[in-house]
This record gives sequence, C-alpha cells and structure tokens, in this order.
Amino acid sequence: MSAAVPQSTSRTTIDILVRRVREGSSAWVKLALKERIRLLEDLRHAYAAIAEPSVRAACEAKGIDPGGPLAGEEWLAGPMVVVRTLRLLADALKDIQKHGVPVIPRTHLRTLEDGRLAARLFPRDRLEGMLLPATTGEVYFQPGVTADNLREHQASFYRKPHKGRVCAVLGGGNVNSIPPLDCLYKLFVEGTVCVLKMNPVNAYLGPFLEQAFAPLVARDALAIVYGGAEEGAQLVHHDAVDEVHITGSDKTHDALVWGPPGPESDERRRKNEPLLAKHVSSELGNISPVVVVPGPYSDGELRFQADDIAGMVSNNASFNCNSAKLLVQPKDWLQRGAFVDRIQASLGQAPVRRAYYPGAQERWHQFTDARPNLRLVGNPGEGDLAYALIPDVDPAKTDDRVFRHEPWCTVLSETGLPGSDEPVAFLEAAVAFLNEKVWGTLNAMLVVHPKTMRDPRVRAAVEKAVRDLRYGTVAINTWPAAGYALGSLPWGGHPSASPRDIQSGQGWVHNTFMLESIEKAVLRAPLTSLVAPPWVPGHKSMAELSRRLVEFEQSPSWWKLPGVALAALRR
Repeated sequence: MSAAVPQSTSRTTIDILVRRVREGSSAWVKLALKERIRLLEDLRHAYAAIAEPSVRAACEAKGIDPGGPLAGEEWLAGPMVVVRTLRLLADALKDIQKHGVPVIPRTHLRTLEDGRLAARLFPRDRLEGMLLPATTGEVYFQPGVTADNLREHQASFYRKPHKGRVCAVLGGGNVNSIPPLDCLYKLFVEGTVCVLKMNPVNAYLGPFLEQAFAPLVARDALAIVYGGAEEGAQLVHHDAVDEVHITGSDKTHDALVWGPPGPESDERRRKNEPLLAKHVSSELGNISPVVVVPGPYSDGELRFQADDIAGMVSNNASFNCNSAKLLVQPKDWLQRGAFVDRIQASLGQAPVRRAYYPGAQERWHQFTDARPNLRLVGNPGEGDLAYALIPDVDPAKTDDRVFRHEPWCTVLSETGLPGSDEPVAFLEAAVAFLNEKVWGTLNAMLVVHPKTMRDPRVRAAVEKAVRDLRYGTVAINTWPAAGYALGSLPWGGHPSASPRDIQSGQGWVHNTFMLESIEKAVLRAPLTSLVAPPWVPGHKSMAELSRRLVEFEQSPSWWKLPGVALAALRR
C-alpha cells in the first residue's frame, strides 16, 4: 500500500494557517517550563508510535526493502535521531528549571591553543559513551566566550524571551529527520513557532508528523503545509512570517533572498539589498572532503577507513549533505592508489541504489561524461545509478566542477596535492586548498594514524588544521554525520559564510545545550574499532541494530546495551 502524498495546500489555507500560528506565538513564549517538558515527553512517545509506518513509507519511496538490512538507514536517520533529540531537549529544560541553563560541567571545558574556549558535549556520561566508544564531541567557541561567562552564551530565549515569532521552515527532502528537527530547534531552543512546508520529495512524511506532533498543532505552535516553489514563495514572503529556515540548495536560498539568477539579482547582491529582507537561517549542502594524512597504516586499518568512506558515499544513495564527495591525499604518497582501490572494492559490496532525488541522473552525467580514468562500480538497473569514482583530478584546475559543485549523487572524486607527503606540510597545503578552492563550509573529515599523532609537531599541526578549517563540523577518523545524529552537537555551516556568499548556510540546529557564539563542532574517534559503523556497505544487521538504538534512545538503560552490542557485532 502506497503512502498517501498530500495535495498542495491552497493559498487561502496557507494564509489561514500562518495567521493561526501567528496568534499562537504569544501563548507559546509564555508556556511554562513544566509544560514544555511534559510536551516533549508526549512528543517522544508519539513519535515512537509512528516510527514503523514512517520508515516503511520512506523505504517504499527510496526503493528499499523494508524488511532488509538497508531499512536500517531509515531507522537511524529518522526515528533514532528524532527520539534522541526530543529526550535531550527535555533534559536541557530540566537543567534550565534547576540551574538556569543546560549544564556543562567545568571539567568538560578546556582552553584551546589559540586561547578560545572548547566544551566537551559528548559523551555526557559513561552510558552514553558506550554508544560510540572512545569518541568525543566538542564545541569550539568564537572569541570572547569564557568558562566564566559561558552561561551568558546559552539559552538566551529562556533568559530573555521575545514576544513571539513565526518561522517559515522549508524542509529538506532527503533525510526524514531534517524537517522535524529543524522545527524542534526553532520551537524549543529559540522559542519560535513554525509553519513547515514539506519538500515534495518526502511530502509522504507530513501526515506522520501531523500525527506525532498533534499536541504542537493543537497549541497553534506548528502547522504543516504542502507544495512546491510557488507555495514556498507565498509562505516565506507572508507578512505574518518573521524569519525563514531553509534546508536545501544554495541555489534555492539565493533565488529566495536575491531573486532569480540574472542582472537584477547580481545588482541586488552588489548593493546588499536582498529581495527577502527577513532573517534567513539555512543548511545548504557541501562538497564534503575527506583528507588522508600520510602515516604507517596497515592493510586492516586502510580497509576499515575505506569501508567507512564507502559507506559515506553509498548511504541514502549519496543524497546526504555530508556524503563523502572529495578524497584529498598527498600526490606522491605510496599508499594513495591502494586506498582508492580499497574504497572501490568496498563500494562493490554496496547495492546500487535508486536515484530517487529529482535531477540525479543529469547531475551524474555532468560529472562523469568524458572523464578520463573514470571507474564505475555496480550494475545499475532502470532508475538506478552506478557508483562513480573519479581519481586523480588535477588540483590546479580549480574551476573543475568536482571542486565547485556538490554532485548530489553517487560520485566520489579524488585529488592528489603536490609537494611533500610529510604530514605537517601536507596538512598546511590541504587546509589552504579546502578553505580557498573547494565549495562548502558544512563538514570535513581527517584520517589520521595514532602513531603519527605521537610526534608533537604532527599533533600540533593536526590541532591547528582542526582550528583553521572553515567548516561547521570537523571530524577525525569518523563520518561527520555522527555529529548530526548526536543532537547535542550544533549542526550547520561555518559562521564565515554571509548571505552574499552563502556556501553551506548560516545558523545552527540540533544544539540541545542551546549554545551561542559557536565556531564549530569537533568529533574525534579511533582509527579503527572492534565494531564497524552501521553505515558500512554490507552490514547485514543494520536494521536490527537501528531498531535497538531507537529503543535505547526512547529510554536509555544499561540493560539494553548487550542487545545493541550483539546487533552491532553481527556484521
């Protein structure tokens, strides 16, 4: 049975719903903390109730067997992330009740080499730490935030509430946790009510959200509408809408803010006179790079990281803003070719996927047609796309589309930076290349061997690279998407972007510690682990593991860990 896809919402109905939510905004800002906490608990149970049918609908839309291992992708990127975030938001509000802000122990704070403050947000405790062993997640703050004034950079809505605001949320169509998480951030972190327009690609999710979030709809704190560009334009320009949040492409953002491409749009941008003068926050994609720092990698270590990167490409048919898109290695590093070969072999373990996102076939050909050395993996049927590896792209040709345009399909390019394959010099070259030549500011990954890090010079160079990379999330030895899923870490583009050069967007979501003046999130993981990540190709128990993680996040317990561990080990 196909999931029902609602019809586009009429102009009249959009107007009625926006004005209804506008009226509800004043009551929403006055809602007591006790009521907000109770509401979050209700929402968590209600969302768990729609988990199964919403996952089945997503599997049908994306060409996935709902009873097979790949269904785990939808459990992980949908219910698991939403249920976890709802629980963390409730915990944060309980902290605000008792302490005024979400609590970060002083022992979790440290000073970076450049004098700025960093705060460890993951793991919060030993139980949480068992989910991603030996992995830590920090936030680096902008200058001016200190251990003594950190409270002044948290939860400002709860310290100085506004009088009521309305946000038009244009939901992302690729990952089903994006629309609910964007709304939850606006509602519970910023105190702003929302009118959510579902993306046509996953409009089937809307009725499930209406059911799960019925308590918010009943309070006139949320309304959900449907349609395409015309409905989106009416919504964002509505006189009762104060601000806009977009998850999508930079082209959608620029068309809304500056107008359709052309001389008039260029002139508005030159004069800094936007067509849409409202505050716009956004998350707009990325050419997500993976930088391999040379080191004494064994075959097993290379295989583990190759599986990880292949999973970053194959997951969700590569329709992720954090999907690996560009591999950066030293040009003359002896293991360079072997690593590309291993990634290719790992992709061979991944099933080819339906190109469910509109325009994917055309984009794939734009990147692959007439490419020398192109390697294709898989045997695609009608509507599917092979995995495309494009090795040895010349880094001097910086106008090559692999450096300037996000593929948004199953393409991974590789480039070798000339010069030394000595780690310190390579890191300096790689940071400059990514910051200056590669489009996007959302996330980047570094692969670094622990033995390499024992050299104080290299360790200092790695830490400098982490600080200097202009990305909102920098991860070492793991997929930055883990930062998206944790909820406690902020997710968004680096704050160096501007409306005139939007890159991966502005503003943050998730961020359940309600932090402000953020510069980036930083994840650190071991080079290898006993348990392979659930996204690696061929993980046969991914669906079972993902279901167990949803149960765990619903109510964390030490008693649930053995089941999670057993499912994770059954690869």
